[in-house]
Amino acid sequence: MDMAYILLILGALFGLIAILILGKFVALWFRAFVSGTRIPLFNIVGMSMRKIPPHVIVNARINLFKAGLKQISVEDLETHYLAGGHVPEVVQAMIAADKANIALDWRQATAIDLAGRNIREAVATSVNPKVIDCPSHGGYITGVAKNGIQIKVRARVTVRTNIAQLVGGATEETIIARVGEGIVSAIGGAETHFVVLESPQSISKVVLDKGLDSSTAFMILSIDIVEMNLGENIGAKLRADQAESDKKIAQAEAEKRRAMAVAMEQENMAKVKDMEAKLIEAQSQVPQAMAEAFRAGNLGVMDYMKIKNVESDTNMRSSLAKPEDKKPK
Repeated sequence: MDMAYILLILGALFGLIAILILGKFVALWFRAFVSGTRIPLFNIVGMSMRKIPPHVIVNARINLFKAGLKQISVEDLETHYLAGGHVPEVVQAMIAADKANIALDWRQATAIDLAGRNIREAVATSVNPKVIDCPSHGGYITGVAKNGIQIKVRARVTVRTNIAQLVGGATEETIIARVGEGIVSAIGGAETHFVVLESPQSISKVVLDKGLDSSTAFMILSIDIVEMNLGENIGAKLRADQAESDKKIAQAEAEKRRAMAVAMEQENMAKVKDMEAKLIEAQSQVPQAMAEAFRAGNLGVMDYMKIKNVESDTNMRSSLAKPEDKKPK
C-alpha cells in the first residue's frame, strides 16, 4: 500500500514536470490550432530539439496563413532559419509585397535575405520611392562647360527598388557614381555655362536618357537639380598657363639662337685670327724672297728703291684716307 502511494506521488510529479515542460509547446500548438494553421505538437517539440525557436516559426506561419500566403510551409520557414535567414523580416516583406501587388515569391525573398540585403527596406522602397543625395557625402559635382567656366551641381535622385535585380544588382553607390558621371558629361557638352544655368532640366534629361539604372537594384524615376553654382574660369587659367608655357619655350629658343650666334661669332673670330696668322706668315716670306732675288741677280738696287717708294706712297694715301679724330672744343 505504501509502495503504491509512493509510485502515485512519483507519477504525479513526473506528470507535473511533463506538463510544465510541454506547457509552452501546447500553448503554441493551441494558438496555431485556433488560427486555422494546424501544426502537429510533436513538430513544435522537434523545432526546439533542432535549436529552432518554435514561437518564431509558429508566429510566422500564422501571419502568412492569415495573409493568404498558405503555400509557404513550416518546413520552408525552418529551412530558411537554419540557413541563417531572418524569418520575421522575410515574412513581413512577403505580406507587404502581396498587399502592394509586387511580384515576390518565397524563393526570391529568401535569396535576397541570405544575400545580406534588407528585404523589408527593399519592399518598402518599391512602394514608397527613396531619395538619394548626389553626391551623398556633401559637396558638389563639378563640371566644366566648353567655354571653360566651372559649374558646381548638387542633385537628388528618386529611385525605386527593382526586386527582380536586387540579388546581384549594383547598390546606391553605383547609382550615385553614374549620375555624377552623367552630370559632368552633360555640363561638358554644353557650349556655354549660360545654357546650363538657364535650363537645368536639360542635364536631367541627358542623364536619364543614358539608362544609368541598368544592372542595378534600382529604377531611377527622376533626377532633380537642387543647387547650381558657378566656379572658377578654368578655360582662362588653362590659356594663361599655355601662354606662360609658350613664353618659356620662346625664351628658350631665343636663348638657344643667342648662344649659337655667340658661338658662331667666336668661330669667325678664330678664323680671322687664323687668316691674320697666315697673312703674317706670308708677309714674313717677302723679305726672304727679295733677299733670294738679290742673290740671284733678279732684283737690283733701283728696283728695291722703287718698291720702297711705292710702299711709302701707299702708306701716305692710306693715312690721308683715314678720317681725322674730332677733338673736343
